[in-house]
Amino acid sequence: MDDISSTAGARVRIECVQGDITTQEVDAIVNAANSSLLGGGGVDGAIHRAAGPALLAECRELRASSFPGGLAVGEAVATGAGDLPARWVVHTVGPNRGAGQTDPALLRAAFASSLRVADGLGATSVALPAVGAGVYGWSAEDAAREAMTATREFVAAGPVSVHLVRFVLFSPELLAAFEAAQG
Repeated sequence: MDDISSTAGARVRIECVQGDITTQEVDAIVNAANSSLLGGGGVDGAIHRAAGPALLAECRELRASSFPGGLAVGEAVATGAGDLPARWVVHTVGPNRGAGQTDPALLRAAFASSLRVADGLGATSVALPAVGAGVYGWSAEDAAREAMTATREFVAAGPVSVHLVRFVLFSPELLAAFEAAQG
């Protein structure tokens, strides 16, 4: 756990926990989505299953109306949360190393845009997964470093409505990497 201050003096707590992001009682959870926004494997599939059909319906509508070509890498967009305990789901697309998207700035952008979207909603608490780790090929250490850098930059730019940033990691390896990057 770490508390950092924004330029406006507000305190933001950063936590790293191992657990299930779909059960987090926070204002917003971040979904490591694919560009289609229509569900997939890993965290994306778990969130869609737990949220129920309302989330998929809202994602389909959003895709048709605003993102016909899909959500761009590093961008984020919010929907309702369906049956989840959170109020919102913020969907972001991390870069896929296997597809040649190897610039760490794109990974940092996925975390940063997620935090900005959550903040724009007025969320005071946000839970994020290890975007990019897993099937998108980023190491736990790379994901953790870019996540922490994006979070510190977000807070430093303040003022922000977010007072709690919780990284919810599904494995001991990810938890260790995020705790190490947190310092």
